[in-house]
Amino acid sequence: METHAAAEPVRFLKMHGLGNDFVVIDRRKGGAPVTAALARALGDRHRGVGFDQLAEVVADDAADAGLVFWNADGSQAGACGNATRCVARLLMDETGKAEVTIRTVRGVLRAVDAGGGLTAVNMGPPLLEAPAIPLAPGADPAHLPLPGDPIAVGMGNPHCVLFVADAESVDVAREGAALERHPLFPEGTNVEFASLTAPDRLRMRVWERGTGITLACGSGTCATAVAAHLRGLTGRRVTVDVDGGTLDIDWRDDGVWMTGPTALVFRGELAA
Repeated sequence: METHAAAEPVRFLKMHGLGNDFVVIDRRKGGAPVTAALARALGDRHRGVGFDQLAEVVADDAADAGLVFWNADGSQAGACGNATRCVARLLMDETGKAEVTIRTVRGVLRAVDAGGGLTAVNMGPPLLEAPAIPLAPGADPAHLPLPGDPIAVGMGNPHCVLFVADAESVDVAREGAALERHPLFPEGTNVEFASLTAPDRLRMRVWERGTGITLACGSGTCATAVAAHLRGLTGRRVTVDVDGGTLDIDWRDDGVWMTGPTALVFRGELAA
């Protein structure tokens, strides 16, 4: 295992939302900050624990908690919707509250108990201007100059959404990897491939920046739903089927709401 700076065992939780899996480290009461080396060590599925993203929970004066997200390659991720829902569920179970607030780089996000074991989070308004996504200067987010006429949407992290006839037939590994570091995206991008399966339903597969293929991507699902509405394919409320299950997306006036299940898998400790 790659060495890391931890001087004592690192306690963590393993959680997932629709198979989109996370290591959660709670630092609200102290402990050494997460480092890129620690993220890589934990993220190694053969020598560590493995995750799509790591969620570092920190204390916050104006919210129930703050969140910092890390990719398995040691880079930071600006947003992670399913991890936000997972941590929101932890906070609700801990406090008994039906609503919590979580600070991310997008600001303070509101999460609520949606009933039936489901958790909903408001991921905030989509970012639709090139500098905010961000895109290379002069690029048109609504019609990127790439094969397939993709659309770019920011959800605190960049997304490149392609609408295809059949998402099942796409070589996500090849095409996603090629687009992740395209010069149009100065900070790289997540890549979503989606097809319309009903007037209010989409099938989506995803390549996540810094991680690769994942079973689900919360922010990517939100971005895909926004893009589908902007293209006139769906209304503002849509069901999205991903490899790991189903998410409900509702683009309201106050932001893009995402609702789905969460699961706590186990508690563990990484040896120092």
